[in-house]
Order: sequence, then structure tokens, then C-alpha cells
Amino acid sequence: MNTENVEDIYELSPLQHGILFHCVYGSEVTLYFSQLGFTFKVRDSLNFSAFERAWQEVVARHTMLRTGFYWEDIDKPLQVVYRQVKLPINQYDLRGIEATEQQKLFDDFLVKDREQGFDFSQAPLMRVTLIHFDEHTYKFVWSSHMIIVDGWSSPLVIKEVIELYTSYSQGQNIDLGKGSVFRDYIAWLRRQNSSKAEIFWRRMLKGLKTSTPLNNLYVDNLYNPEERYDEPQIKISKATTAKLQSIARQHRLTINVIAQAVWVLLLSRYTCQTEIVYGCTVSGRPVDLKGSESMVGMLINTLPVRVKVDPEQYLLPWLQQFQEQLVEIRQYEYTSLVDIQRWSELTPGIPLFDSIFVFENQPVDDILQESPEREQNIELSLNLYKTNYSLNLVGYPGSQLRIGISYDFRSFDSGTINGILRHFEILLENIAKNPEVRLKNLSLLTEQAGDVSLMLEKTATFNFELTVCN
Repeated sequence: MNTENVEDIYELSPLQHGILFHCVYGSEVTLYFSQLGFTFKVRDSLNFSAFERAWQEVVARHTMLRTGFYWEDIDKPLQVVYRQVKLPINQYDLRGIEATEQQKLFDDFLVKDREQGFDFSQAPLMRVTLIHFDEHTYKFVWSSHMIIVDGWSSPLVIKEVIELYTSYSQGQNIDLGKGSVFRDYIAWLRRQNSSKAEIFWRRMLKGLKTSTPLNNLYVDNLYNPEERYDEPQIKISKATTAKLQSIARQHRLTINVIAQAVWVLLLSRYTCQTEIVYGCTVSGRPVDLKGSESMVGMLINTLPVRVKVDPEQYLLPWLQQFQEQLVEIRQYEYTSLVDIQRWSELTPGIPLFDSIFVFENQPVDDILQESPEREQNIELSLNLYKTNYSLNLVGYPGSQLRIGISYDFRSFDSGTINGILRHFEILLENIAKNPEVRLKNLSLLTEQAGDVSLMLEKTATFNFELTVCN
């Protein structure tokens, strides 16, 4: 370590600590490795000097992007912020190559990039690759480790890169204000009242003896499972999304709550249980920490949510109770999952949950749409990542609500995932059509399907056998 280049040293957040543990002592180099890809169309040619300068300036603005990690021969892991780091930007030229071969070379690059991983002690834990496809089309891939940037931070980084590139390519400068200092968040964490959090979580998890099993969703003995890191998605129609938004406004709910509630109901149907525990990922950006909304770093946290599903209860009152529960949990969203696990009554070693739900409040593609007028067009074309959870469900707001699933390809096949997504779509449509319904009467069938077997036959994307409780 070059101490002259060290700007700051401090402890990790609880979630960073957990990610570091899984990555250092696990066997998968691709765990918590993220690849965001963008198709970049320009009128003339890309200004590489402005592109490189924009990325380098963003790295300089945020301490988390200049951070490495140390854990060997010390009591607690530490993160080290460097004053200056050089962001690697690699270039490839695929012009003149047939389109099919271009795609193959691109796919091969993505695999090799993931396999390369990162050295945690070497900042920055990110790199950019720029690929020239034809005269006016480029793709760039931003590879990063999730220990330094969460789903909230990624759009912030991309937005700044675009704004800086636009200005630099026009020979202008732009003032984006002060960058973010991740130490401020670590200091805020230390000021929180852990005793109040312990009382809350012990009460919330009292009597819980087992987690919600996903056993009947697993596909046993997958033969040569297809290695994949993509996120299959469904897009809810504009009409259904608008109706759901109207229901949410009328009853003071949020689309986030409705989407999470659908996952709870599906888990209840899949597991034949009336008490469900899953993981909810929260932004972790406290209102009493100045600048938290614009901070780049790993601030999110994943917390257990324990929900009772009474089939006789009406949907809307149940949704309101569910939302109140989520609001209460957010008061203690800073709590370490390790501590929560320790305070629960589960047998040590048994995880609190196997699935998590994430709602992206500001998706990257929304940020791209909000960007100022410019001579180039940028679209999100790739979003690959992997966590240590079996199922990661992601909700994306907008005029058309989207639901995506990232999953462990060794435990699920694509048919199972497509079936879950189809169930998700059907429940959202049925809620939009008739929210004044008891939970037990929310059907997983379409109007055209008389029973599950008929639906299996009529829906090409819904091709897995699954026990569904009535």
C-alpha cells in the first residue's frame, strides 16, 4: 500500500462486510459482480478523450469509486480510500465483422470479463470496456463490484458520465457540485441505537422457527444447467399499470407495496404456508443524513419481512396493513442482517430467507431518458449480476411496470422462472380488475383458462409443473 496516496481509512458497513465474506471465502469469482452494458449511437464518431475524461472525473468525485479493501491479518476489515486511481478503459474494434460473429465475440468477452473478477485490495473495483461495432454504434460495458455501488448509485454514476461527456465533447466544462464521501454514511451508522433495533427485531421474529422453503420450486438434478446471469423480465401493459397506479393513489398505497404483496401471495401459494418470510432490499438512504440521496456507495440493506396471509381477509385492508409493516421496518433499516439473524430463534446456520425483492426507485433506463439533449443516443442493453440469494425479484416502475428475476441457474430452469413471471403478471392483472376481493379468491388463472392444466397447455411461456395451494 502506497501510504502517500491514501486519503482515508475506515470500517465497512455491515452489508459490505457480508459481501466481502461471501466473496473472499466463497468459490465463485462472479458473485456480486455486475455488468451494465449500453448501446451508444453517435452521429459522427465517439470522442474517446471526452469519454475517458468523463469517467475519470466521476471516479475522482466519489470516494467509494477510489476504494480498496483489506482484511488479512487484521481484526476487522477496512476500506482504504486512495487520493488518485486510474480507471481502466479498454477498447475493441469489431467493425467489418459479420453481425453473428460480433455477437459471439461480445458474449465471449462478457464471460472472460466476469471470470477476471477483481482484486479487492486494488482500487478501483470497476473497469469500462468500449467496443466499436460499426461507424456510428458503440457499446460500453461498465463492470463493477457491488461492494462499492448499489442499484441506487449506478444511475447516479451513469448520469454524471453522460453529462460530463456531453460537455467535454463540446469543449465546455460543467459544475456538478460536490461529490460524495462514503465515510459520512459509516459515521451515521455508528450513531444509530442498536438496542432499540434489537427490541424491534426480536419482537418481529418472535416464535419464527423456520424460513419459507423454496424446495418445491427447485429443479432436482438439472442436467448440465445453462450458466446464465441475465434477468428475464415481463412488462405489464400500460392499461394494467395505470389501473394499479390509480388503485394505489386511491388507497394511499404504492406500486412497490402492491408488487411485493404479489410475491408474498405467490410464496404462500407455492409453499402452502400462511406465514411468509422473504428478504426486502431497502435503499438505506436515511433522510437525516445530508446528501444521502446523491451518495455513491453500497448503502442498501436487505431485511427480513414476516407476513401473515389470511385467505379470508380482503385484499385492500391487507395491503394497507402490509404497507404499515414495511414503513415500521424502515425505521430500523440500518440493522445488520447478521445481528438480526442472531436475534431470531432460528437454528444457527439456517438463513432467514432464500428470496429477496428489490424495487428500483430510479432505474438506469429512466435516467437515460431524462438526460439533456445531445448528439448521441444511449440505451441500456445489458444488466448482468449475481448475488448469493437463490431468487432475486426486481420491480421497475414506469408507465409499464416491469418485473425481473435473477436466479441461481443451478437450482432453477428457465421454464420455472418464466412460470413465476407469468403468475406474477396474472395476479397483477386480476388485482387491477377487481381489488375488492378476498385473498383466497385471487386467481392464478387467466379468463381463458379453466384450470391449471389448461393454462399450462395454452401458455407457451408457462411450462413448468408446480404445486399451487388453493
